[in-house]
Amino acid sequence: MEVTVQIPDEIANRVTASGVDLSRRTLENFALEEFREGRITKVELRKMLGLERIELDGFFKSHGVYEEYTMEDFERERQALKELGF
Repeated sequence: MEVTVQIPDEIANRVTASGVDLSRRTLENFALEEFREGRITKVELRKMLGLERIELDGFFKSHGVYEEYTMEDFERERQALKELGF
């Protein structure tokens, strides 16, 4: 789907003067908001943005998004590694 957004020229010119790709910035912000609201998954977010799995952490970090990691998560991963012999 293609979406068109109308922005006054004087604002668009000012925003893009620094070299910002306004289309990409808009897409990233939209996709990130949909992810935060739980309307899309990580896989869908990656697909929307054309990111590889390994690039997603960097994307999140650059946008100040940090996933909650609990002691239960840590214990579950520790147990899985133990079962694999690590």
